[in-house]
Amino acid sequence: MVQCPMSFKEFSLVLFKLRPAVVTGRDGDKYEITLADDKKKVRDKDIVLLHEGPVKNLSSALTARLPDADMGEAAEFFSAESPLFAELTELLWGAIAPESAWAAWQAICASPLFEATAPDAPIRVRTAEEAEAIIRKAEAKESEAAEREAFAGRIRATLAGKGGIELPGDAKFLQDAEALALGNTDKSRALRDAGLAETAEMAHKLLLLCGYWPLERNPWPSRRNHSLASSTVEVPRPADEADAVDLTHLESFAIDNAWSTDPDDAVCVEGNALWVHIADPAATVTPDSPADLDARGRGATLYVPEGAARMLDDRALEWYALGLTPVSRALSFRLTFTETGAVDTVEVKKTRIRVTRLTYAEATARQEESGLAPLFAIARRNIARREAAGAVSIELPEVHLSVTKGADGTAEVIIEPVKDEIAADMVREMMLLAGEAAARFAFKNAIPFQYVSQEKPDIPKDLPEGLAGEYRKRRAMKSRKVGTIPSDHAGLGIGMYSQVTSPLRRYGDLIAHQQLRAFIEGRKPMDDDELLLKVAAADGAARECTLAERSSNLHWVLVFLSRNPQWRGKAVVVEKNGPMSTLLVPELGQESKIALKDDLPLNAEITVRAGNIDIPTQRLAFIPEGE
Repeated sequence: MVQCPMSFKEFSLVLFKLRPAVVTGRDGDKYEITLADDKKKVRDKDIVLLHEGPVKNLSSALTARLPDADMGEAAEFFSAESPLFAELTELLWGAIAPESAWAAWQAICASPLFEATAPDAPIRVRTAEEAEAIIRKAEAKESEAAEREAFAGRIRATLAGKGGIELPGDAKFLQDAEALALGNTDKSRALRDAGLAETAEMAHKLLLLCGYWPLERNPWPSRRNHSLASSTVEVPRPADEADAVDLTHLESFAIDNAWSTDPDDAVCVEGNALWVHIADPAATVTPDSPADLDARGRGATLYVPEGAARMLDDRALEWYALGLTPVSRALSFRLTFTETGAVDTVEVKKTRIRVTRLTYAEATARQEESGLAPLFAIARRNIARREAAGAVSIELPEVHLSVTKGADGTAEVIIEPVKDEIAADMVREMMLLAGEAAARFAFKNAIPFQYVSQEKPDIPKDLPEGLAGEYRKRRAMKSRKVGTIPSDHAGLGIGMYSQVTSPLRRYGDLIAHQQLRAFIEGRKPMDDDELLLKVAAADGAARECTLAERSSNLHWVLVFLSRNPQWRGKAVVVEKNGPMSTLLVPELGQESKIALKDDLPLNAEITVRAGNIDIPTQRLAFIPEGE
């Protein structure tokens, strides 16, 4: 081994990136050094001399201790100077052993009286004011550390059911846990300090146990990057369009659920033609405008039991929802049919219409009236046509959840069964016809367009009856696909299909309207590549919206069951898989897997109660009565 030059003798104690090391030799133009946990070869510019040594064992330097020294006296002595490390060390401790140089350097660097950057650089003596500020900061940090340590203990006590967290005093320490529970971060110092898993579920549990969050706090939209507030990006007010067709002489019907507040479709018959009128926000929500970009990020309007977080600003309802004003604007599809009921001709027009709003129940009661009877007839014919083409109809019970403020100010959960109405089936057929017509119109005119397709489901021939059969059909369905090339939608029994009937609520529908409007106005629509990018982005956001809605619905069901421990309801066996059975609880719109003691047949009914309710993890079990 070649001897080191005088600048760095063998067994010198040096600093490498502020870490102590011992020089053990030289290899070419590099020095060999030994650190506490590694060996390296470095250039001379990478190390700084602490002591010439010899220090043959680094561990002796790491464990060396020096007596306390009067830093204040040394600071006063050098108040008008900038001493070197060796000079300051000599004054503080006199001659020190080579192994103690690292301890000396640490002590000087830790002192608020000195600013030391490197052993070979002058050390600045801080003013009294600077030193005092550093001391106060260190004391505050030490105090906060003690506070946090005590708070971590209170967290553990809270989770053990022994009280602990004190509000509002501890609220400042819970903010990062709340951010984690809302999905705004993936870390929480509060949970980490308490030795807990940094998960949204654990944060949610803690916030509930300590009373920082009420039981009803719903974090799921936030976790799916959706706001519970509607868009506030302004939608420009539309101007009257001279080329809009005046259809106010026809009575058009907007038919929806009783709780609907954003009517965006209406229908009527004129002679042998069907008119399907759709709200027309694309008149002013143009591609890449501020409102369009915000709607694309949301993907769809979020419907949760608390209410609707709209994709477009609430003013868009005033401008575009159908039937909220005496005359409504619409983008309308005029369809005629062949003798077999297939779509024959399609026209797309900007229109002015007069709309009567009805609930499904009201429309069902009036189905024989002259204005409504032809619509029901067209719907029946279309159902038969689709079924002949292999359409799959699934009839499973649905519920509608809503949340209102109770007399005591707490959230009251209302769960209502959705009643089957013939009018709902009729409106569904009108919307499917509009989607089919729009797809055919776009394909015929070579308009880049979004098409929705679905592969043929694998439905078994020995399909059970009742709810078990309906459940099996749903399990057999394939995922839908969205793209710019048309393909069969086997589930609907339609050869070419698009969604165009909800541009106030679904961004994909809004894109379709933008494309159709561009075409009928003689402008160039978006090309396939641009359209596909926007459709993909919106479809991803819409999927997150759907997941947020599902989780939110389950959240409120769990809140309802937590507050009603006496609840009992009917459950139906809809699937059996070995010892496990799947139960459907129609009253709640929920399903659960369970190991039943008795070997019950499909469609058997049993009475169940809710158990093992855990709101943070959304766990729920249905337990047969008597078990």
